[in-house]
Amino acid sequence: MPQSESATSVPRETLITFLLKVPPFQELGRSGLQSLLDVITLRHYSAGELILQAGQSQVTHLLIIHEGHVRLFLPGKDGSENLQEYRGPGETLGALGIFRESLSNLNAEAIEDTACLLIPREEFLNLTAKSARFAQYYLKFLSEHYVGKALTELRQPRTAVSTEGSLYLFSAQVGDVVRRRPEVILASEPIQRAAGQLTAGRVGALLVADPDGEISGVVTDRDLRKVVAEGIDHRAPVRQIMSRPVQTISFNTVCFDALLEMLKRKVHHLAIERRGEIVGIVGGHDLMVAQGASPFYLLREILATESYDEIYDISRRTPLVVRSLIYEGARPGNITRMITLLNDYILEKVLSLLQAEMGPPPVPYCWLLMGSEGRREQTFRTDQDNGLLYADPQDPALAKFAEEYFAQFGPQAIEHLVACGFPRCPGEVMASNPKWRQPYKGWRNYFDRWITAPKPQEVLYATIFFDFRPGFGELSLGEHLRDHLTKKVSGQDVFLRMLAKDTLTTPTPLTMFRNFVTEKKGKHKNKVDLKTKGLVPFVDFARVLSLKHGIKETNTLERLRLLGDGGFISSELTTEAVQAYEFQMQLRLMHQQRMDEQGLEPDNYLDPAELSDLERHTLKDAFAVTNEIKSALKDQFSLDQG
Repeated sequence: MPQSESATSVPRETLITFLLKVPPFQELGRSGLQSLLDVITLRHYSAGELILQAGQSQVTHLLIIHEGHVRLFLPGKDGSENLQEYRGPGETLGALGIFRESLSNLNAEAIEDTACLLIPREEFLNLTAKSARFAQYYLKFLSEHYVGKALTELRQPRTAVSTEGSLYLFSAQVGDVVRRRPEVILASEPIQRAAGQLTAGRVGALLVADPDGEISGVVTDRDLRKVVAEGIDHRAPVRQIMSRPVQTISFNTVCFDALLEMLKRKVHHLAIERRGEIVGIVGGHDLMVAQGASPFYLLREILATESYDEIYDISRRTPLVVRSLIYEGARPGNITRMITLLNDYILEKVLSLLQAEMGPPPVPYCWLLMGSEGRREQTFRTDQDNGLLYADPQDPALAKFAEEYFAQFGPQAIEHLVACGFPRCPGEVMASNPKWRQPYKGWRNYFDRWITAPKPQEVLYATIFFDFRPGFGELSLGEHLRDHLTKKVSGQDVFLRMLAKDTLTTPTPLTMFRNFVTEKKGKHKNKVDLKTKGLVPFVDFARVLSLKHGIKETNTLERLRLLGDGGFISSELTTEAVQAYEFQMQLRLMHQQRMDEQGLEPDNYLDPAELSDLERHTLKDAFAVTNEIKSALKDQFSLDQG
């Protein structure tokens, strides 16, 4: 049984200092927290102990994690576990159950020895009744978890997929992997002592400290192998072989991002930093052992391949990675991010092989990714949308050479991408089309004309080209073009109003009685077009407001968050739009996954009859948010009502 004790067994000042950093409890101030401590108890849980059990535990207290970490998961009927998230110090458990007066809807398990501060249910409800800030904070909490519940149901596996642990890299934070404080050695200590400390502590790295305690470097087992190989005196001080400065990463960084950082920085260990203090060290081996088999192995295969045939084969295996992520409940943004990352590396490998084959280009170039590729929102094998931008040649001879080189390079690259499984764009928006293979001046003139002399066709182009991002090559060329676009579109009210009006033309896919508006005929009869009617209005909304307010980001979810952070849309609309978009994207991914498994070409037409009651209700709520974003556009651009 958990061990309970009065919270006063911990110094009150320690607890007050802790709670002053926990939202929304810092709103109470010192005097309010002093009173609250009189009713708080402290409870300890051993590693592996269930704190709350789904469907059985009555939530009688709000729990604030004081020390340790907790994982939340939904138990499956077959004994499987659907991991939801990890929580650590300062985060809470039980608020949803208290407000709903229900049993816990998730299992909460201590993953290490954990201590929680317990606030009685009545006292917690009293705080929310007295404090508007408390009420507002937990109203947002409830809203997010309502959608979360629908997503949980949606993510339940509908076919058995054996992919145990494949989600870990994308859900766990590096702080969850580290279970101990870092080993530290003074810079003046001999190398031999460092070797002994590494062996005794069974670790792969030591932090190196100056006499004043400041961390100045790191020494690893690889450094010790160098000592032997180079015959360095083992009595020499550790500072002689340490690496500096210490490469750090935030405690809350997702493990997958940490692995990418190691690759980018070409290091094998990163120090974990929390609130300005180094609290641990993580190595690539640590993460891979914790993960087991993972998409990271596929990424390493892509980086190592040296032939077109190999990259074709690897590319065809990426849907298997996506499948595991979908069925284990990864958030839509992480799934599309994973797809984008793998596709970007495939593109890099294809273009690198082609460039090696053809020889270096006469001028620097940048491969541009458009549409969903540019927004990092690809799902299953979306059509190619790309272009080629190259530096303005300095003389006619060089211009002719560049044109001839890229006239071969562009079409060949497209053919290789088709062989990788990326279909051609039906509208020929590809680097094989001379129109979309231009020097910088040509692209700049395109954007200038589309913005200053807009016609209906230019508005259509905006939905594709204005979401571009640099994909490969001299990325600064693409970044300069983005800077030019951002500056040029500023204050262009006529063009922006045209974009805003175009967004309003898509009807909300709900009747006045909140029934779904479905296709009336054809092979998609009685189905909802989830892309065009559901997702596109959010994409268009985020695009036009980002252009208006100078936001360079292209991803829809990030655009929405930046618009909210900048105060350009309300926090309430930000939350609702993000949740509505994520839920629809999750439905789309699940639908396309099932079609792919059945050997069908994935599409975006969803039959509402196939959804559960909760999923249908939540989808209707998501569609209803379309009316709110349309109202926001009308207000911002002073468009006529109706």
